[in-house]
Order: sequence, then structure tokens, then C-alpha cells
Amino acid sequence: MKTLLISGGSSGIGKATVDLFAGHGWMVYELSRHGSSRDNVHHIDCDVTDEQSVLSAVNQAVSQTDRLDVVIANAGFGISGIIEFTDTEEVRHQFDVNFFGALHLAKAVLPQLRKQHGGTIIFTSSVAAILSVPYQAFYSATKAALNAMALALQNEVRYFGIHVSVLMPGDVQTGFTAARNKSVAGEDIYTSAHKAVATMEHDEQHGLCPQQMAKCFWRIANKRNPAPQYVGGGSYKLLCFLDRLLPKRLVNWIEYKVYS
Repeated sequence: MKTLLISGGSSGIGKATVDLFAGHGWMVYELSRHGSSRDNVHHIDCDVTDEQSVLSAVNQAVSQTDRLDVVIANAGFGISGIIEFTDTEEVRHQFDVNFFGALHLAKAVLPQLRKQHGGTIIFTSSVAAILSVPYQAFYSATKAALNAMALALQNEVRYFGIHVSVLMPGDVQTGFTAARNKSVAGEDIYTSAHKAVATMEHDEQHGLCPQQMAKCFWRIANKRNPAPQYVGGGSYKLLCFLDRLLPKRLVNWIEYKVYS
């Protein structure tokens, strides 16, 4: 029986991924603040912003299994707001969950992955890491930081037979949209902000279903030599390709027109 350990597996893309892997007979260790155990799924209470909580949760999982085949750092949330007016503590919290939470998990599982000389770590990133979204700048920044760390980490752990990838979903229909922390400070000055956030949330609620992203995780998990980066969704693959092909000035101007 193969083993998956995933953070943020109690809702949205994470829950769909847990259901898919467990349904295929994998033993799943799901780390989150809100979750429950069921067939092939062991829930472990965990706060990814607390490094000791993550280490304790991983140690609990490792004590019950002799191998971690795949680890998915999926916990995350969004904030929106104007860069000039967003409270700095909100930004720090965004990085605590989205970036440092993933870092805590990677550091906690690496001793086991090195010991077994293999395994795959997958970070949930976002197309927003490549196409930085106005009024969602700090979410984009956390995901861009994840992409950079993942590339470096792959070269650090390559010797140990460990693979590292990121999956960059586009817009997905989940509770992520409703859970976003939205700041309206400064919207009387930046008059396009409200429309831009509304456009972004409309796209999310008419986006891909979380089960499609779970299938992306499944395909990556079962590759012998996964690539460093994957984009979730055909249309988003095209957008990321165009970003590499077209001048950055043009791509950024197009984003301005979409969200203004």
C-alpha cells in the first residue's frame, strides 16, 4: 500500500485529492486544523504555521508507516487588496500559511525521504505565480516564492533520489473564494480594485472543478521522473506558454486591461 501525506486536505482541492488517492487504495495521512478520519484516511490535527505542530504531525504519521511515497504541501488561503493599503500583518500571515507552511512540511518529511532514498514532494502553487494578479499581489508573491524554492530544493535533494514538483492550478471552483480575506481600504482612490476582485472571483467560481486538480496530482504522483512544474488546465497551459513567448510588457498590459 502506497502512502500519501498531505496538508490542507480537509476541503477544496485537498479533499478531492485525499478522496482520489484513498479511493485508489493509498493510505492517506491528512494534516489540517479541521478534518476527520475515514477508510484509508488518517486525520492528524496540524497548524502549518507552527513548525513544531507540523513536525509532531509528520512524526505521528511516520510512526505508523515505514514509507512516505508522496507528500503534498497544499495548505493555503488568499487575501486581496491594494498593495499600498494592505496591512503588513495580513501579508505576513499570508506568507506564514502559503510559504512557510509548505517549508515546514518539506523540512519535516525530508529526513524520512532521505532515509528511504526516494519519494516525491509536490507543492500546490498557482498560475498566479507566473501571471501576477493585480490586487492579489501577495498571494502571487507567496506562490512565486514556492516555485523558486521548489526548483532549488530539487537540486539539493536529487542525490537522495527525491523528486520535487509544483502544480500550478488556474481558477478552481472551491470554498477558497469565499474564504478569501478581502481588504477594501483605499478603494476610493484605486477605483478599479473592486471590479478587478469581482472579476477574479467570478472566474474562480466558473473555473475547473477540484477533482480535475486531484487528477493532476495523481498523474504527477505516479510518474517515475516528474517535471519541476505542471500547470493545471489546458487553457492555463496556453496562457503560461504565451507568457514565455510574448514580451513581458505586453503580457502585463493585457492583465491590466483584463482587471481594469
